[in-house]
Amino acid sequence: MITSKKLLKQKKISHGFFNRNGGNSKGIYKSLNCGPGSNDKRFKVKENLKIVKNKFNKKSKNIFLLHQIHSNKFVFINKNFRLNKKRIKADAIITDQERLPIAVLTADCVPILLYDNKKNIVAAIHAGWKGAFKGIVHNVINFMLKKGCKKNNIIAAIGPCIGRASYCVKEDFKKKFLRKDKKNKIFFYNRKNIIYFDLPNYVKSQLKLNKISKIEMKNIDTFIKKNNFFSARQALGSNHDDYGRNISIIMIN
Repeated sequence: MITSKKLLKQKKISHGFFNRNGGNSKGIYKSLNCGPGSNDKRFKVKENLKIVKNKFNKKSKNIFLLHQIHSNKFVFINKNFRLNKKRIKADAIITDQERLPIAVLTADCVPILLYDNKKNIVAAIHAGWKGAFKGIVHNVINFMLKKGCKKNNIIAAIGPCIGRASYCVKEDFKKKFLRKDKKNKIFFYNRKNIIYFDLPNYVKSQLKLNKISKIEMKNIDTFIKKNNFFSARQALGSNHDDYGRNISIIMIN
């Protein structure tokens, strides 16, 4: 489990970014696949989620997961929220509830964990390029501010994701970002006629645009095999028809 130094100092919460080690899944899902949306055996995923939960707090509620759709939508869980078995379609979770672990799943996309240490509100964001492009980061922070959070009290941890040197894209992808804002040019570079995109720093820029200054970025590339993370791009390159999901989780104790 990988942790953020900034979040680790906050004693009222628990958090962690998990790679693929320490679970029960087999084959291409070996071993800590936490993705119910994968084609892994359902009971194996449940076992893996239990392993993660027990690392946090054996007495906590079950981990709250979304049906992620690469959107800018989020869900807020307060005391009146009714948990049901059907997963909500969204890409971020915000809560003020204790002992409720909230988590996002990634396999190259960017996991972001947020915490306001005065209002005691946490958030978990799944930011692929689509969600980041559509403004998921802004939407979550904006909602937290409406709930009384302050920008200078929010701590952000950007977890392991695909690194700049591993994320090659096409020309039309780059043009899409430049049409939105010419300043986005700084997130692209060329090497040997191949275009690369710096997703983690693009996401970091979204936090900065929203005046969040307490930011920690883990700078661990999920595409690099020795780092032992599930990677959609790695799976695609190996002609696998599916892949496991890494989990990033945060909870108010």
